[in-house]
Amino acid sequence: MRKVALVDDNYYHIYNRGVDKREVFLDEGDYQRFIISMVLLNDEQDGLMLRWRDFRKTNKTGTLADFQTLNVWKRKPIVEINAYSMLPNHFHYILKQISKKGVEKFMQKIGNSYTKYFNEKYQRVGSLFQGTFKSSHIKSNSQMLRMSVYVNCNSEIHGIAKAENYRWCGFPEYLGKRDSGLCDKKVVSSHFRNYNDLRNYAEENIQNFRQIKEDEKLLLIE
Repeated sequence: MRKVALVDDNYYHIYNRGVDKREVFLDEGDYQRFIISMVLLNDEQDGLMLRWRDFRKTNKTGTLADFQTLNVWKRKPIVEINAYSMLPNHFHYILKQISKKGVEKFMQKIGNSYTKYFNEKYQRVGSLFQGTFKSSHIKSNSQMLRMSVYVNCNSEIHGIAKAENYRWCGFPEYLGKRDSGLCDKKVVSSHFRNYNDLRNYAEENIQNFRQIKEDEKLLLIE
């Protein structure tokens, strides 16, 4: 049980990484499997991952969009996903809790499902993630805007890839370069006149976050 309960209709920065800082995404298939989990496990209804597995057995080239079309269900999400990024050994979200204990339920389902998949694929046992997910409460618009950059552009902050071209984050959606429907963008995008304004704001804050990381190295902060 969490020491402080997460509150409905509030936004949270959510983070977790591999146990012992190990990599948890080893190939493209792992990233894609995690994305599928984000869609199918964000629902009050259980069993959608099993239905997806059965669908794939008979539809080898079938996509998630095909599955959603053929297996119509009335979606009842438990969280609103506002931003996300997946890097080799960790992931970030910004989530809005829209049902009771929605964030905890979503994260538990994601963790259990992906760990089972990963352990079977790579023939390992035991925990994959480093304990319970970490969360911080986002309390203002200014925090929301800055944290959306931190989460969506985490690959660029870490020097892995330019965020607007990185497949495993929400930033391309915010710039209109991809339309997967994963992110609810309204709360952030409404503060900018156009894509260029959003890009400029992100670039400025990416540099700020990178400088903070460099300063932490000098101070030996871990």
